[in-house]
Amino acid sequence: MIAQKFSFALIGNPNAGKSSIFNQLTGLRQKTGNFPGVTVEKKTGLATLADYRQVSVMDLPGAYSLYPNSQDERIVLNILSNPQDPNYPDAVIYVADLTNLERHLLLLSQIKDLGLPLILALNMIDLAVEEGVFFDKKNLIKDLEVPVVGVNGRTGEGVEELKEWMFAQSIQKRDIAAQYSPFEKKAYFYSPTDAERKTIDKIRTVLPDADVPYRALLWAHHYDRLPFLTNFQKNTIKQAAESEKFEDLRLQITETLQRFDKIQPIIRGAIRKPKNESVTLTDHIDRIVTHHIYGPLIFFGILALIFQSIFSWAAIGKDAIEQAFIGLNVLLKNQLPRVWITDLITDGVLAGLSGVLQFIPQIAVLFFFIGLLEEVGYMARSVYLFDRIMQKFGMNGRSIVALVSGGACAIPAIMSTRTISNWKERLITIMVTPLISCSARIPVFVLLVGFIVPQKRVLGYFSFQGLVFGGLYVLSAVSALASAYVFKRILKTNESTFLMIELPDYKLPHWKNVWYNVLQKVRSFVTEAGKTIIVVSIILWFLASFGPPASMQRTIIASETAAKTENLSPRQTNDYIASKKLEASFAGRLGKFIEPAISPLGFDWKIGIALISSFAAREVFVGSIATIYSVGSDPDNTSSIQERMKKEIRPNGSPVYSLAASLSLMIFYVFALQCMSTIAVVHRETKSWKWPLIQFLYMGAMAYVGSYLVYHLFR
Repeated sequence: MIAQKFSFALIGNPNAGKSSIFNQLTGLRQKTGNFPGVTVEKKTGLATLADYRQVSVMDLPGAYSLYPNSQDERIVLNILSNPQDPNYPDAVIYVADLTNLERHLLLLSQIKDLGLPLILALNMIDLAVEEGVFFDKKNLIKDLEVPVVGVNGRTGEGVEELKEWMFAQSIQKRDIAAQYSPFEKKAYFYSPTDAERKTIDKIRTVLPDADVPYRALLWAHHYDRLPFLTNFQKNTIKQAAESEKFEDLRLQITETLQRFDKIQPIIRGAIRKPKNESVTLTDHIDRIVTHHIYGPLIFFGILALIFQSIFSWAAIGKDAIEQAFIGLNVLLKNQLPRVWITDLITDGVLAGLSGVLQFIPQIAVLFFFIGLLEEVGYMARSVYLFDRIMQKFGMNGRSIVALVSGGACAIPAIMSTRTISNWKERLITIMVTPLISCSARIPVFVLLVGFIVPQKRVLGYFSFQGLVFGGLYVLSAVSALASAYVFKRILKTNESTFLMIELPDYKLPHWKNVWYNVLQKVRSFVTEAGKTIIVVSIILWFLASFGPPASMQRTIIASETAAKTENLSPRQTNDYIASKKLEASFAGRLGKFIEPAISPLGFDWKIGIALISSFAAREVFVGSIATIYSVGSDPDNTSSIQERMKKEIRPNGSPVYSLAASLSLMIFYVFALQCMSTIAVVHRETKSWKWPLIQFLYMGAMAYVGSYLVYHLFR
């Protein structure tokens, strides 16, 4: 039997620099996942100690105390209050910001009262030196009764000393019950009230697992929200609390105040700050960056830079990946025999891989900038600036980053919502982000706007087509906010919606952290969402490539005969046969089947096929229309498509692409969730098919109703 690795948990307040220490300890030996049953990200890695043994290190979400106000903090509580949890650590590395130590010691005092082996890693010692902050290490060790080490997450200073403590802990046996117990020997940080003592005694009498008194106290406070407790245990704790008139909120406040009363003298005895503290560089910058007028302007300027970078920089990589797959596709088709398995590899598997990998540049660029802004300390300011406005729509300040990023691509934007700790606010952001018009809609909008909007100028300067194009983005933003407000009224949660955030000092970025962040996000997307995308791509390929054998054979023969009669060129013949085969395929039959449902929107069965095909990605619509109308397979040949669209007529002689029908189609693509990649990522982020299904249905309903109203109004 293989022994389980000794495990350490990195714990601390948000912005304490845990990720920097985690990267210094583990390097690239990391993996990301989600905690069971929730969408909070879980980062684990391996650290190599002096004897070359590897120990497990887990970077827990940032938390301020064991009385949680967010999903992130609740994860920390759930783990530390349950010794049977598979993530329960053997020891804790508590990371704190030396420049703001007082506010960071509340959670440390609670963890110490739990009896866990503990070391205090004082981070950002370089910034403390710059600010003239001095700490007395001996006094801290004496007063806190825990080991203390100064570390620098940027340079790695102090990490070896930290590893020495980890080595010493890892060779000892884990024995939590025999550790120091504050209520039985010495009330070190918190002296419980009589009601708490009696409640703790009753709980420990009935429930032997409550071996540490402070753990029993946490159970008394949180029993109704701790998932690992059985109904019997919850009822036992409830009866004990009610019999002793256990006042939950008042006692939480009492405990917090008492802890700070003991923390403050420790800080005064161990930390020395300059008596005449001058206004810092951070203060000067914040006067402008957090200004109620300049702040939002600066924020949108930064986002505009990110947005343009995603379009320009990522487009180069995206096009290169796409062209590489096109070249590989052509090579395989020329080298492999013309059988169905070749088509499966080239048009199914390779198409699916291309759909995954071509998003890598966008994800990498977006998360590079997000990581950079996090590292320098700006992201917290943007959250602070917009939190009050976004909360009116059920979101918070962090949501605005995801919404604006959705203008480039919903996939990395949805992944960026991991910075939102509140479950309800994060879910609402995920649910409405795909409504923001992304770059994949641009080919569709360009085709339709160019088809129905005249090339005129307004006031002599503004293009009428450009204004309509911009209006589509405004419509998408308004619909996203309106939908968010509806979700806010529907979704219920016990989590508080207020924001508690620390504004860290500005500092130079730690580039290793930035690149690790980019690497993890890219790897997570490729390995998780990619599986679903490839499977769905293969299914779509099958539906578009096959149909009833007899019907397909008759279609091919009839198409070849018609092509010879019309004296078509070889390319025109291939396109014509392909379009007829598509019509006879399962996808084509599905288009005919859904025609009665989409005809009230002004769409015919050919548009129906394009709608189905573009489910793989919205921009596929243009290529699908080109194939269906047999005008060539080049999706950028929009003028030829537009000319052919003008000639398309219905059986009654009216044009298929009338003004009403074209506007209807445009509105449909503004709202509809025609992107399987987005659905796959939403499934991955929410760990459920429930939310992507609801998202697909409500956006589909908006698309259908909106298209119906527009078609009949302009008809």
